[in-house]
Amino acid sequence: MTPSPSHKLYLKNLRREHFFVHTAQILIFFLFLILWEAAVRLKWIDGFIFSSPSRIWNTFLSMAIDGSIFYHICVTLSETIGSFLLVVIIGTVLAILLWLSERLSKIIEPYLIILNSLPKSALAPLLIVWLGTGIKTIIVTGISIAIFGTILNLYTGFKETSSDMQKLIYTLHGTKKDVLFKVLLPSTIPLQISIMKVNIGLCLVGVVIGEFLASRQGLGYLIIYGSQVFLLEGFLIQSSVYLDD
Repeated sequence: MTPSPSHKLYLKNLRREHFFVHTAQILIFFLFLILWEAAVRLKWIDGFIFSSPSRIWNTFLSMAIDGSIFYHICVTLSETIGSFLLVVIIGTVLAILLWLSERLSKIIEPYLIILNSLPKSALAPLLIVWLGTGIKTIIVTGISIAIFGTILNLYTGFKETSSDMQKLIYTLHGTKKDVLFKVLLPSTIPLQISIMKVNIGLCLVGVVIGEFLASRQGLGYLIIYGSQVFLLEGFLIQSSVYLDD
């Protein structure tokens, strides 16, 4: 079917809008880098404190040559993926359990709201005391950042699913299992995807916080070590040497 002239014009305008938005985003990013570099070279800001894009790039190249940067990236990435998958599985299962039992949801929901409002970074030192240092503590820290919000959002999504569709399943002699797998889970897929998009970032934040306190590898460790010794562009190289020693 040949598109109409108005439809072609719409598609052309849509492509033009996407091109403009992406171009503007790229230009803003490079303009920020140029201004940052210029501010350091012209002594508007202290390069020792603020570093500069060229110094950071040289540091990255140095660590890329010896492979240490990729090692730390892989460590942080594996911990983030692990905590993210656990959040998805545990959050979905617990949200389903709350939906299955209205009495249980009334009992547990206030506690979930309180736990979700707590500053999760404050729990990290306690997790170190309870679990010790290592990957277990880091993954639990990543999970704690995202799990409570996941449960609450999924449970709310289940409750707001069309009651007419659920009544139709029961009218046809269906069970709660049928409602769950044929109505609730399929109809909340957009919500689940949206929650996952947020959770991957939250898990990364939690993992980095855990690495700040309980690890000697990963990007979080490199960040905290660099800030302690004031090597704001060269801390990656120094950290890799420190680890080798």
